[in-house]
Amino acid sequence: SVPARASCHGDGTRLEGDPDLQFLLKGGDLLKVLSPSWKKTRYFRLQEDCKTMWRESKKTFKKNDTCECRPSFPVEDRCFFIIFKSRRKNLDLIASSEEEAKQWVKSMQKVVSNLNNLSQKQKTEHWILSCLRKADKNKDDNLSPSEVKSFLHLINIEVDDEYMEMLFKKCDKSKSGTLTGEEIKHFYDLLTQRDEIDVIYGEYAKTTGFMSAQNLVDFLMKEQREKATLADAHRIIEMYEPDENAKEKKLLSKDGFLMYLNHPDAMILNPDHKDVYQDMSQPLNHYFISSSHNTYLMEDQLKGPSSTEAYIRALQKGCRCVELDCWDGPDNEPVIYHGYTLTSKILFKDVIKAISEHAFKTSQYPVILSLENHCSVEQQEVMARHMSSILGSALITSPLSDGMPTNFPSPEELKGKFLIKGKRLNKLEDTFAEAAADDNDVTEEEESNDEDAQKEKSTKVLKLAKELSDMVIYFKSVHFNSFEDAQKNLSFYEMASFKEGKAIKLAEESANAYVRHNVEKFSRIYPAGSRTDSSNYNPVPLWNAGCQIVALNFQTPCTDMDVNQGRFLVNGKSGYVLKPAFMRDVATEFDPITLTRGDWLKHKTLHVMVISAQQLPKVSQKKSSIVDPLVKVEVYGVPADVAEKETKPFDNNGLNPSWNENFQFDVYVPELALVRFSIEDYDSISDNDFVGQYTLPFNSLKMGYRHVPLFNKNGNLLPSAGLFVHIMVMDAE
Repeated sequence: SVPARASCHGDGTRLEGDPDLQFLLKGGDLLKVLSPSWKKTRYFRLQEDCKTMWRESKKTFKKNDTCECRPSFPVEDRCFFIIFKSRRKNLDLIASSEEEAKQWVKSMQKVVSNLNNLSQKQKTEHWILSCLRKADKNKDDNLSPSEVKSFLHLINIEVDDEYMEMLFKKCDKSKSGTLTGEEIKHFYDLLTQRDEIDVIYGEYAKTTGFMSAQNLVDFLMKEQREKATLADAHRIIEMYEPDENAKEKKLLSKDGFLMYLNHPDAMILNPDHKDVYQDMSQPLNHYFISSSHNTYLMEDQLKGPSSTEAYIRALQKGCRCVELDCWDGPDNEPVIYHGYTLTSKILFKDVIKAISEHAFKTSQYPVILSLENHCSVEQQEVMARHMSSILGSALITSPLSDGMPTNFPSPEELKGKFLIKGKRLNKLEDTFAEAAADDNDVTEEEESNDEDAQKEKSTKVLKLAKELSDMVIYFKSVHFNSFEDAQKNLSFYEMASFKEGKAIKLAEESANAYVRHNVEKFSRIYPAGSRTDSSNYNPVPLWNAGCQIVALNFQTPCTDMDVNQGRFLVNGKSGYVLKPAFMRDVATEFDPITLTRGDWLKHKTLHVMVISAQQLPKVSQKKSSIVDPLVKVEVYGVPADVAEKETKPFDNNGLNPSWNENFQFDVYVPELALVRFSIEDYDSISDNDFVGQYTLPFNSLKMGYRHVPLFNKNGNLLPSAGLFVHIMVMDAE
């Protein structure tokens, strides 16, 4: 193997000389597992960028996509696997000993954690240094003019030869014909000059070219619309000013100012909304709940793989309602797969184990297990036993109160708990009236009103195991007839699932009735059966009707999932977002379509100035391709608020394109509105390519000059890319 150095380039030298890092840089033999019958020894080691894992094979794979490294599940002493944030499959590995496996896991977790904790400045430097190393073809730590051109392509900028030659000569102080060390840094500084920051800083830097604490207070109050004191300004200078002399004089340099603007707490998302900030003591049905459809599927609905990994990924993204399609399996062990298709099968008990282990790592709030039960009574009893033994006391099997409940408990009361959604043999009231049903028959239509049921005869009578039935407390699946029927005949815990087409029709034609229905009961929405490619639908019209469980295909990157991620970005990414007060009132007159007058009407004008972007990734793999970025700003919400505007494309520059374009939007129901910023690579002859996006609730916007972080198509943060905007929200009346 290639001799390993003792540190990684661009990692802030925080791991220099670290024994765990040295272990990874040296590497070793591991058994790569593709299936029970395919296991081969491969040599693995970490490359010096601390992001790429090299293996003795034809391909390399990028570890900068890695989510985490952890022992495999179920745990076997020598096994571990690497999970990728991208759609790439996990890498299953076996070490020669348990000790060695633990060393790999511990070392990789340390490196990933170190990379995740880099500051924005360090991330930028890390990215630039990686590109510089790739451009330095002969590895002599100098850059020739052709290598500089290669470097510019890697950082996604096209500079004409004349301009590049002029910059090159300006930086080549040694007249050697190559750039080295400080000359490369000078070249980069000239390229990444942020003129817009210079202008803003210059407006307020009134103290011998620096910002005084008072200048900073003026900026925060006037531009950022924040209440700020001198003490706040001193704290910012103390935290972000890199120049010790300036810091001592309580001054903020331009570098310090930019570092402050790049800090997550100074970006577009209100930092007060990052943690749980909403009232979590309301009844469960008063919240929108992040929900997944056919959670077990990694790809399409017809022939793709089922995996426990799909549940882990959904739970890591804050999903709080997962779906389990349960069928009879061999050896009296129920399996999960998409019935009547070629999707692969996984054991029910393995899914419950995976859910149990990962349910509360992202959020402490309750997880709903939505059971689509197609099993025999015997295997239903096995299901009940597995859930009881694996989930233990975390599984809710009786009402929280002593008597018959009249409403749902709150997310706060249900922290760390699992709730079952499924069929019951009787009403919950019957268990308190000592009138439990003796038989175990339910009609098939009742048994499963989800998509699979529609493929079978609805008159068929199926059997339901009492042990499984008794576990259904707060989410009893029933058939929906009408809002009047539900109001008259259904208890609060009896809920229907609606196919998207039926739900959208109700949301358009009977919006107020739907909103009122969802004040007292739950509604679950799922994608149409025709979406065999696992595509999604727009969840916003269903949220507008108060529907709590709007289930999406989490495995499919798309705008609809971006919007879902934006809705649940706030409140601690808990997967629960409190519905507005006007959607929690049984007598509400709110109708998202007609928008009659009421508390929901708070007409605002949103002004957005799209200023610039930084370090956008290349989307085309062609070496010569440079991004031509344009920015779209969209508002989602009630129909009156839906709008979209876009900038002109900026030619051949992904490093620091600038637009300075102004847009204005009217927002009538801000409590239901979301704002989505997206960047696309313009193409005049075909569809634009997606570059990155960020979606957040309208009421979580911060005003003033703000950086907008960007997520890639899989919903993962692009480490050094960003958008720079100015936001102003005004009362329109």
